[in-house]
Amino acid sequence: MSAQTPDEDDAPETLEAQPLLSHLVELRQRLLRVIVVVLALFLPLGLYANELFTLLAGPLLQHLPVETSMIATQVISPFLTPFKLALITAVFLAMPVALWQAWGFISPGLYQHEKRLAYPLLGLSIVLFYAGVAFAYYAVLPLVFGFVTSVVPEGVAMMTDIASYLDFVITVFFAFGFAFEIPVVIILLVWSGLTTPAALTAKRPYVIVGVFIVGMLLTPPDIISQTLLAVPTYLLYELGIVLARLLVPGYREVEAHRRESGR
Repeated sequence: MSAQTPDEDDAPETLEAQPLLSHLVELRQRLLRVIVVVLALFLPLGLYANELFTLLAGPLLQHLPVETSMIATQVISPFLTPFKLALITAVFLAMPVALWQAWGFISPGLYQHEKRLAYPLLGLSIVLFYAGVAFAYYAVLPLVFGFVTSVVPEGVAMMTDIASYLDFVITVFFAFGFAFEIPVVIILLVWSGLTTPAALTAKRPYVIVGVFIVGMLLTPPDIISQTLLAVPTYLLYELGIVLARLLVPGYREVEAHRRESGR
């Protein structure tokens, strides 16, 4: 009788490789499920497309002078832009479903210890993404538009095109949504062995300088808005270190081995 290796109990669920065609069929089915969910969300959202755009335009409208307004420079923009927003909103809301389908596609090839870490990472990534979008809407956009409207030259009427406004805001949402994934990135880096919590902790001074430089480049040139971006980014960095220590198994042994190797 052959001896059982220690890793056999931790083997992936799939005992034999599936044909490539089976993987493609499964991938198509999962993509179709995501598309169905997006369409199911889009249909009711489309009925309130104008109200959605009014809500999205709130951070800008509250800073525009009374005598100015947003404009539509293309003939069908008043019709298409709100529906485009409704579709993008449906995609935003369907992201947990898309991530779950992606997880269902790759999970059979993972080991049990990898799955135990992947489950909390999946939930954490969803929460952090939506937190980044909310932070951009409630904190960043009012600061940006407040600054922009305050520096408009005399004699110039600021009347933003609704299609350009939508593209700008969606870009900001995605940028902050992915920026808030810093803790997940740190956990994955520690999990893969590319770094350790101790090494990340030692880089704190550089990180502090870096986040304020990024805040200076991405926000209006005032200390308040720079701080509002830099401080959450740094706190997310610290959160990533803490979560890496809690979720990644064996990090203490890895750090001890590296300290011994450096002697």
